[in-house]
Parts: sequence; structure tokens; C-alpha cells
Amino acid sequence: KTTTLARLLKTPEFAGTVAIINEFGEIGLDHLLLETSQERFALLDNGCVCCTVRDDLVETLLRLIARVEAGELPEFGRVVIETTGLADPVPILHALMAEPRLADAYRIDGVLAVVDAVNGLATLKAHREAVKQVAVADRLLVTKTDLTDEDTLAPLLSKLSTLNPTASVRSEERRVGKECR
Repeated sequence: KTTTLARLLKTPEFAGTVAIINEFGEIGLDHLLLETSQERFALLDNGCVCCTVRDDLVETLLRLIARVEAGELPEFGRVVIETTGLADPVPILHALMAEPRLADAYRIDGVLAVVDAVNGLATLKAHREAVKQVAVADRLLVTKTDLTDEDTLAPLLSKLSTLNPTASVRSEERRVGKECR
């Protein structure tokens, strides 16, 4: 996820984007992989965004607004929230939609779930949160397709289609921008 996000943040289409990275655990490391200004970056590292830091996420989003209004941060057009792979997306979406202080400044454009082509089926089988992420997403990005073959990829794409038949499915490696189904 972080590699994909770092790549996106370097593209012209993502100019003016603030990235909020959530880490599960005491020390967040993924943020060290991003080459982005501290002015455009926030790290929530005191728990999973799906439960213990929802209030922190709301406060971070409100602080971004305040920093723009105070002239401390340039205006931005997009916020990307990278959650831990363990996050249940439903409470996050609810917190963002139910917080009236955020309604005027933000709108949810979509939910993207990143699926590892090599380990995706096993992850979906072992973790109900992964199933929820796929089911709620309106976009699915399958990564590491260059490390697998059609015998592995086809059942994964079938499973993704079963879990969420309306999501657009794209592949990152070697087939960027091409539909997988």
C-alpha cells in the first residue's frame, strides 16, 4: 500500500494531496518510505484508525483545515487516508460521514482496497477485515501481479468479483490502467 501511495503522490494528478498514514502499533515505519513534505503528511501511530483513533482522525482533518485558514499550510484538493491493513472500513466511513464539522470541507470520493495478488486469497480466507475492505471498496487495486501467474490470479479475480461485483478492478504491475476483468 505504501509503495503504491508513494508512487501516486509523485504524479502530477496527486499534486496538492495530503496523505494521512495510519500505523497499527507503537512505532509507525511506513511513513519513512514516503518522500513527501511534512507539511503534506500526518501520521496517526497510536492505534488502528478503525477503532481507537477515529477521534484522532477527525481531529487531524480539522487541524488541516485550521492550518490552511491560518496560512500555515497551502490549500490542498485531496486527502488520502492509508489505513492499516487490519482496519474495518465501515466505522471509518461512518466517523467521516457523521462528523458535522467535516461536512463542509470534505467529501468521500471513494474507497480503494489494495489486494496482494500473491497472498490475496489466503488473506481473504484468514481475515474478515480484508473481506470487508473488498466488499466496501468501489475500487480494487491488485498489486504484485508480476510475481504470480494466471493460475493464481484468475481465482483471486473471481473471488474479488464475487465479494464485490460492482467495484472496478485494476492491476498495478505491468498492466497499469488495464481492466483485469
